[in-house]
Amino acid sequence: MIHPTAVIEEGAQLGQDIKIGPYCVVGSDVRMGDGCELMSHVVVTGRTSMGAGNRVFPFSSIGQIPQDLKFHGEPSEVIIGDHNQIRENVTINAGTEGGGMVTRIGNHNLLMAYVHVAHDCLLGHRNVLANCATLAGHVEVDDDAIIGGLSAIQQFVRIGRLAMIGGMSGVTKDVAPFTLLAGGYRAGLSGLNIVGLKRHGFKLAQVTRLKEIYRLLLQDGGKREERLRQAEFLLENEDDAAGRYMIEFIRAAKSGLMTHGRDSE
Repeated sequence: MIHPTAVIEEGAQLGQDIKIGPYCVVGSDVRMGDGCELMSHVVVTGRTSMGAGNRVFPFSSIGQIPQDLKFHGEPSEVIIGDHNQIRENVTINAGTEGGGMVTRIGNHNLLMAYVHVAHDCLLGHRNVLANCATLAGHVEVDDDAIIGGLSAIQQFVRIGRLAMIGGMSGVTKDVAPFTLLAGGYRAGLSGLNIVGLKRHGFKLAQVTRLKEIYRLLLQDGGKREERLRQAEFLLENEDDAAGRYMIEFIRAAKSGLMTHGRDSE
């Protein structure tokens, strides 16, 4: 089901039950899994690999060279998993030598209109990026995060699992998992993503421990290592993978953390 106006370059590898609409262009190094659909006026180029069941809406561009002046034509890639929805005018750029050579997107993500995913970004699964959300280079987004419309994420920032970022937020440092962030250009944390935690089956005892970790590591003052030790002590006799993930995420922050209110450490 390939429209006669579409251009499929020789060498492209297409799976079964592919739908390619009017005026689409698919490059020679593209690999596309079963059941994918390019609606119309979509460009998929470069060394781009797409899994099964992805839907790409009109005027999106996937696999173009990165917007990085250090790029010199190295054979970098875009790798996209399964069952993603890539809405109108989304741009996803290939990786660079300085960032691992790949931009990677997992499964079941929703990228709404005008989202930009820059070179070397790594997205997990089931994330929602609302209209005009912008990821600079080397951004990492774990699973089940929500990034509000018109938000801008600075390069090398990490967004933790189940974090929720309000619209029009400027994010310049790592956002810890399970947290809420809002406040425009000078955004800050405002607590845990309680609704998201409940929807994902977190029990009251787990949420209570996460609140205490949040208070110790993202709200209170004092020496960082001492606060990390206190947080670890909370989980000493607990089988709490989420709590340990939150502590390790915070420990690994290299370029600082978005913290409670409008201050970042």
